Amino acid sequence: MGKLQGKPHTPDNVCSIFAQFESWQTSANASEKQWSIDQSISMAFIEHESGFNATARPPRKRVFGVIPGAHLSSAYGYPQAINGTWSLYKQLTGYSHAQRTNFNDSIDFVGWYNSRSVRLNKIDPNDAYHLYLAYHEGNGGFAKKSYLAKPWLLNVAQDVSHQAQRYRSQLEFCSPQS
Repeated sequence: MGKLQGKPHTPDNVCSIFAQFESWQTSANASEKQWSIDQSISMAFIEHESGFNATARPPRKRVFGVIPGAHLSSAYGYPQAINGTWSLYKQLTGYSHAQRTNFNDSIDFVGWYNSRSVRLNKIDPNDAYHLYLAYHEGNGGFAKKSYLAKPWLLNVAQDVSHQAQRYRSQLEFCSPQS
C-alpha cells in the first residue's frame, strides 16, 4: 500500500497544504485537467469528508450502547467513497489498483464523480453546493431530491461550498508549482 502521509498542518489553507505535500498539488492539477472540475472543489470535498485523513471511516454502530459493531457505512479513505462507487470508479476508469488511502487516486475519484454528476444531473461544474449534494446522496438520490428531507445536509453543502470558495481565492496567491 505504501507509506501513508500525515494530515496537513493547516487544512484551511490550500497553499500551505500544497507546500507541505507538493505531490498533492500535482494530483489536484491533474484531476482538474482530466475531469474539468476545479481543484478547489475537489479539495474542499476531501477536507470535509475525511479531514485529509487517509484512513478515515464513519463511526461504528454500538451494540447494547457500548460494544463497537459494524461501521455505519463502507465509506473509507480520503474521499469517504463507499465500496460500490469505488468499484465502479475502478471499473470505468481502468484504474484497477486505485486505493482510497492514496491521495492521487482519491482526488481523481472526486473529480471523476463530480464530472459524472455534471453529466448525469446537469449540475454546473462550478456549483460546489449542488455537486456536494449529489456526492453525498448519490446521483440517483440527487435526481429524486432526497436532500430536501435533510435540512442538516443543506447546511453541510453550504459549508463545503464556502470552503471551496476560500480555497479558490487562496489558489490565486499560491506559489506556482515548479
